[in-house]
Amino acid sequence: MQVRFARHTDRLPEIVRFYRDDLGLPVRGEFRDHAGYDGVFFDLPGTGAHLEFTSGGGQAAPTPDPESLLVLYLDDAELQCTAARLAGRETTPANPYWQHNASAFLDPDGFQVLLVREGASR
Repeated sequence: MQVRFARHTDRLPEIVRFYRDDLGLPVRGEFRDHAGYDGVFFDLPGTGAHLEFTSGGGQAAPTPDPESLLVLYLDDAELQCTAARLAGRETTPANPYWQHNASAFLDPDGFQVLLVREGASR
């Protein structure tokens, strides 16, 4: 089985810069004007899963919710480098567990991305 998580956005270029350049996720593929949609796929290294963002098609982007989280487990060096690239976009998670165990950042749509030290309790 393979897994792809997909989310619609009205800010595709900003989302691509955030997930590719700031988070460091590799782009696996992209498409333009496929039945009115544009999109990009990111690899989630070590998982076999992909993260997809689409725009177009006359659909509105979803509203961020404080409990809709992308949680990434990184080794110490990756966590420190990634957090440095994301400086200035910090936020506080709603869940007290994550407040003490993660560094939280907002993506361009306002969704939270949590960086957690690899080996932390899951």
